[in-house]
Amino acid sequence: MKIELRNQRVSDAKRFFEILNNPNFTYFDICPKDVEAEKEFLKLNANKRKNNLEYNYAILYNGKLIGGCGITINQRRNYIGEIGYFIDESYWGQGIAQKAVTILEKIGFEKLGLKRIEILMHPKNLSSEKVAIKCGYNKEGIMKKAIKNRNNFSDSCLYAKVME
Repeated sequence: MKIELRNQRVSDAKRFFEILNNPNFTYFDICPKDVEAEKEFLKLNANKRKNNLEYNYAILYNGKLIGGCGITINQRRNYIGEIGYFIDESYWGQGIAQKAVTILEKIGFEKLGLKRIEILMHPKNLSSEKVAIKCGYNKEGIMKKAIKNRNNFSDSCLYAKVME
């Protein structure tokens, strides 16, 4: 299995929309309303990177675009980053998210100079929790009403790893 990350491109919009529009993505409300909205979101990536806000990547599996991931920099504490990811459902359970997190972590600690990386997930998202644990992240607690999802607020599990 060959997993690679590359910078997201506007041309990825249609594929990302297809992946994110999956009704089985139930834990976070990240689906753009249409392909054009996703294109507009992707156009912001260069500026986000330039201003040290976000570093977003496409996940490639044997050269095929199957998901996205990124690191969002905490703007009050720019030594902390939050990792997020999404994978096409047909590739779930194959260790791809784990590999993507490992690559992102290396970017965060080694290239961006982060001291702490966090992963947040809905308490019922056991697959994401497994990814965090397998990658060596420690559960620090539950953040009450921390995630807005389809106009509802839900709790979030906080996992973190610190640079030693």
